[in-house]
Amino acid sequence: MKKPVILIAGGDMRQLYCAAKLSDEFKISVLGFDKVCFPDDLDLPQADLSQHDPFDCAVLPVPPLTDEGSIFAPCSSQTLSVDMLEKLLKPDAVIFAGKVNETLRDSLCGHEILDYMLSEELNLKNAVPTAEGAVQIALDELPVTLNGLNVLIVGMGRIGTALAQILKGFGAYVSAAVHNQRAAAKARLQGIRAVPLRRLNGSYSLVFNTVPHMIFDRELLSKFDRKTLFIDLASKPGGIDLDAALDLGIKTIWALGLPGKTAPVTSGEIIAETVSSMLAERGVALE
Repeated sequence: MKKPVILIAGGDMRQLYCAAKLSDEFKISVLGFDKVCFPDDLDLPQADLSQHDPFDCAVLPVPPLTDEGSIFAPCSSQTLSVDMLEKLLKPDAVIFAGKVNETLRDSLCGHEILDYMLSEELNLKNAVPTAEGAVQIALDELPVTLNGLNVLIVGMGRIGTALAQILKGFGAYVSAAVHNQRAAAKARLQGIRAVPLRRLNGSYSLVFNTVPHMIFDRELLSKFDRKTLFIDLASKPGGIDLDAALDLGIKTIWALGLPGKTAPVTSGEIIAETVSSMLAERGVALE
């Protein structure tokens, strides 16, 4: 099968590095990036809006659309509309995007749309750079060392597990908030203390939340010292009542978009590897 020609449209710096990685296997072009945004080490062909050879595939960012319905393109001084994208694609072009919603499906209803953020491969690979980015935020924000610090992790999934290992390496005293015996067992396997959610108190200086539903409401937040730093890694709607935290004088950072902000090269390459794997699963020749 002939290799597809791929358009990488919109996104932040990770999409440029995604394009660079994909260019090792495919013919690619990028759209939605001002020249000034290109790193010196990247020389990628830019799509010509007047070109006559349509693309077989498109890779859109995370998230793919703005609230106004245009392609998310923060590195472009011009709006990238869905109509502009559509004109560059073949009628049967496949679209890869992250965190696909119904608005995108409705806007590009004639195309098959695949969500690479649902890939277990991507999520496993993303866990470590996401955790590293979260720890980097903590190091920048805290006036003390992580060594000897009481740290709480809520959620022992991929990211929580990676966080536990990194924080233990710093010499932090790590606990995991758990809601059942299975989660408690996972915490013990990581060599950290398990604390039932219902028994949480405010004896922690740093809290990482990875659970995307309300955990820290006003009542629970009020048990913590105002000097406690909360870092929420959960996707929307998050797990912390931000208004209540503000009223209580507790600093909370909702760190959306990690690891794209702290490790764009790694993050972009992970997206590229996932898209490449998804193409291979569809029978696209990569050699």
